[in-house]
Amino acid sequence: MFKNIFGKFSHDLGVDLGTANTLIYVQGKGIVINEPSVVAINTRNDQILAIGDEAKKMIGKNPAHISVVRPLVDGIVSDFEVTEKMLKYFVDKIHKDSWLSTPRPRMVIGVPQDITEVERKAVEDAALSAGARKIYLVEEPIAAAIGARLPITEAVGNMVVDIGGGTTEIAVISLSGVVSSKSLKTAGIELDWDIINYAREKYNLFLGENSAENVKKILGSAYSMPEKMVMEIRGRDLYSGLPRSVKITDEEIRYALAKTINIIIDNIKSVVETTPPDLISEIYERGIILCGGGALLKGLDKLIFQETKIPTKVIDDPLTAIARGTGIILEDLEGLKDLLIPTTNE
Repeated sequence: MFKNIFGKFSHDLGVDLGTANTLIYVQGKGIVINEPSVVAINTRNDQILAIGDEAKKMIGKNPAHISVVRPLVDGIVSDFEVTEKMLKYFVDKIHKDSWLSTPRPRMVIGVPQDITEVERKAVEDAALSAGARKIYLVEEPIAAAIGARLPITEAVGNMVVDIGGGTTEIAVISLSGVVSSKSLKTAGIELDWDIINYAREKYNLFLGENSAENVKKILGSAYSMPEKMVMEIRGRDLYSGLPRSVKITDEEIRYALAKTINIIIDNIKSVVETTPPDLISEIYERGIILCGGGALLKGLDKLIFQETKIPTKVIDDPLTAIARGTGIILEDLEGLKDLLIPTTNE
């Protein structure tokens, strides 16, 4: 009874619970949370020190007694308690101006398409422990396609490639369902490690995660750029242990990223090969839609077009596609209920 009363005064939420970032859509307001899925913990007393942006600043700078963790790995919950606390922190932050001490929102949550029942239950339990009164689940490529405003309920082919932090979801969607798909544990964070490994092997230089991500944002590309770029990177010399800097080019970074990018493109081709011919002809006409943070990599759309011969487009604001999709479902739960997947208690 009290849960229902509190629920009437709570903001219902659409949640993209990602490996790299958590985005939350509030009904009637849009996306209000967009922060890293990172938590800093004092291991001496298990106290949470920071969550989100503040915790990410601590990566690579923390003393031994402070653990900075990502509680989600490959898009699934790897640390239940920390995920629960992180999600509760974001829920409380959204309701900070409310008189409610215990908000009870409904939540629409995007999950990877190959998630197991055990992994699905971990997401549900974390959300319920964080205060949710009702959970709805939707596959991430479906949510991304809705966020991209694709007509997925119609009898036409829609192809979505969502490159997140921990997973890449590739799906052909028609008539409200996934016709052919692949879910890869190869995505944005893997690209950061490609840069870290390249700097180690080529220059004997050890880069931090934040430094590698910054290099990816500035120099990273999948296709030759008209203007050559060079930047200085700083790290620790693996031989002397002392600070050192080197200059690195966009061509070197493109080489470093090539293996992971080619894995993604090979799987896009694989999904195309298993798609019915009638849908392929429509996809060729309508194009491949790129979303997720990885879609921001410069020239990726051009390389995919070159390799598949299918027109490829990056949607506007690709990072928020899943969160926008969960929000659209939230605004019309009754009309879009057929897009949801069963929860473990149904």
